[in-house]
Amino acid sequence: MKKVKVGVIGTGFIGPAHIEALRRLGYVDVVAIADVDERTARQKADMLGIETAYGDYKNLLADSEIEVVHICTPNNLHYPMSKEALLAGKHVVCEKPLAMQSDEARELVQIAAEKKLANATHFNIRFYPLIHHIKEMIGRGDLGEIFAVNGSYQQDWLFLDTDYNWRLEPELSGDSRAIADIGSHWFDSIEFMTGKKVNRVFADFATFHPIRKKPLKPIETYSGKMLSPEDYQEVPISTEDYASVLIHFDNGARGSLVVNQVAAGRKNRMFFEIYGSNASVQYNTESPNELWIGYREKNNELLIRDPSLLYTEARDIVSFPGGHNEGFPDTSKQFFAKFYKYILEEGYKKDLVPAFPTFVAGLRELELCESVVESARSEKWISL
Repeated sequence: MKKVKVGVIGTGFIGPAHIEALRRLGYVDVVAIADVDERTARQKADMLGIETAYGDYKNLLADSEIEVVHICTPNNLHYPMSKEALLAGKHVVCEKPLAMQSDEARELVQIAAEKKLANATHFNIRFYPLIHHIKEMIGRGDLGEIFAVNGSYQQDWLFLDTDYNWRLEPELSGDSRAIADIGSHWFDSIEFMTGKKVNRVFADFATFHPIRKKPLKPIETYSGKMLSPEDYQEVPISTEDYASVLIHFDNGARGSLVVNQVAAGRKNRMFFEIYGSNASVQYNTESPNELWIGYREKNNELLIRDPSLLYTEARDIVSFPGGHNEGFPDTSKQFFAKFYKYILEEGYKKDLVPAFPTFVAGLRELELCESVVESARSEKWISL
């Protein structure tokens, strides 16, 4: 089988996660990476066992060997890098958010369509097998009419005022933090599963650490490392630590979402309950191999992820038998398997419907996020 040649831009937390997932496919070859300078890029390339390292991403884009580019940089670079990659004739996988504003994302959707290039926004969370199974349950009518959806996405990696990351800086991350960073995954997954669109939102934001202590020395995300008091400077914070959102769906269903990045003990917990006229489901990504199914007139069920028990569409993204747990790293592997199959089969030339979230999904989440931010600022319901 032909191996697809790939370049990855950005090697912080998520870049190496992309590389690991790509290597597990067997038919993708990560041939180059790019980072902020030659020294950093070379160090990361040596650590990851990659031959070519670029200190300027433009040189990676000019590399004729590279067919696909993965963009794993801070948010403010997603739009310009994606645009340049498309114009250079590369297929693109971009981390979310796709851009800083929806107008930029809309332009990327247009360019990708005009160039007939494969494109994806990395909403990997929807690639937990049980999330695909829920989508099929709803599509087949197992839950009946959808009445309500509620849930949360909670983490504690910004719990302390000494916790700091580029995502706290609006010029790098955008006007929203918690909603744009993790709330977007929740919205994407819910709309993917239910087939229903959010059409009205009412939001409330809170910033519990209006002043944070920014390290004056480098410190890795999720590392747990601590510095001395003199190694910090105080920085004002304008983006949300917490958000609550009331939701209306286009079928008349109601919903609510809580997003919290200062939730002690919650490491990376996306949770939701979907209530229908026949049954309900409950799912938690910190226990990703278990699905609770609720009934009124018979015993509730706990479905353990086992390919022999899942609908075919969900079974397609399961690699191991029941009892052999799959988790977060597997979501990107399954996502990329769909994306690279699309490339190898030249689906982008044949106008085949992608089985993964494209730039259109990235645009949708930016429009949603902008509406949530507008609602929080105006203290009003906002219609999409």
